[in-house]
Amino acid sequence: MGFFNWITENQQIIYIVVLMIFVGIEVIGRVPSVLHTPLMSGANAIHGVVIIGAIIVMGRAEPDNYLALILGFLAVIVGTLNVVGGFVVTDRMLEMFKRRKPKH
Repeated sequence: MGFFNWITENQQIIYIVVLMIFVGIEVIGRVPSVLHTPLMSGANAIHGVVIIGAIIVMGRAEPDNYLALILGFLAVIVGTLNVVGGFVVTDRMLEMFKRRKPKH
């Protein structure tokens, strides 16, 4: 019964999250490929905020709250991988627009 009570208490938040998922899919699905690189830079900035938030959560968590510590650690790792991967992809895409030196 505790799970159903939690759902009824957080019903509005659940509706908002589901609506955000559908809106996100619609917005991302309609982005032309030309705007991919600028959006990757924006996503890198957002994931930087996720990393900072995860570090703050881990710092304020109780030492015996293993769930918060593990989730915070995983958020830092995944956010860092996403930021680094985003910069690598952005750098590779920008390399395509540079002039190549002629071969002699």
